[in-house]
Amino acid sequence: MTLEVQHLVKHFGGVQAVKGVSFSVAAGECVALIGPNGAGKSTTFACIAGQHALTSGQVNWNGQRVDGLTPAQRLHRGMARTFQVAQTFEALTVLQNLQLLVQYPRGLKAYNVLDGADPASALHLLGQVGLDAVAHLEARDLPYGARKRLELAMALAGLLPKADQLSAPQLLLLDEPAAGLAAEERAALMQLVRTLAQEQGIAVLYTEHNMDAVFGVADRVLVLMDGLLAAQGTPDAIAKDPVVRARYLGMGFATPAGAIHA
Repeated sequence: MTLEVQHLVKHFGGVQAVKGVSFSVAAGECVALIGPNGAGKSTTFACIAGQHALTSGQVNWNGQRVDGLTPAQRLHRGMARTFQVAQTFEALTVLQNLQLLVQYPRGLKAYNVLDGADPASALHLLGQVGLDAVAHLEARDLPYGARKRLELAMALAGLLPKADQLSAPQLLLLDEPAAGLAAEERAALMQLVRTLAQEQGIAVLYTEHNMDAVFGVADRVLVLMDGLLAAQGTPDAIAKDPVVRARYLGMGFATPAGAIHA
């Protein structure tokens, strides 16, 4: 189960946002995609997730080409994403958010059957992200850090095997998962993401601006600059890379004190 991005190119009219980026993410691996504003990382992420069509190149997941598929079709093949600003169903309870997504592939006829829709699976997912104690609160009443956890659980719900599948490969695409969180919340959420990758064999690709959510969390770091992959390697190697330090991290960069360590 590997994500393979091959020579990804994306132009917007005369603007060359991404100029031929190639990399891979394996099952159980947590990979961070970073770079300065305008580097092309958000465009690259959107092309992989299905929000943008590629100008050229390929995106392959689990041995199959997926760049011609819609986001919904990619989800069916085990590719789920979150957003920079948490996307949840505010009028539903925390548990109902998960019940809706668990039940949706099987068909949901009316709102009044939602409470009986596979609560066991929904509660299990909430337990994975530490939200089982607030299952019956409305999503709009959650603090923002908890809403980020709920959105992660919703993405995991989308990765559950469908009726026509015995199992599904699992890829999480996380768009700035730590955005808007305080340092302690960032550490807790990113440790959870790391644990999901390691213990469940989920492939994780995430974009991030908070360096304490990159160093000590990611197995590998990809650095985009000017639409090109300028560097890739372990967090330690990237922290020492002279080009990355000069053009992005800063020459005085040191691994953040709040970084999550294994």
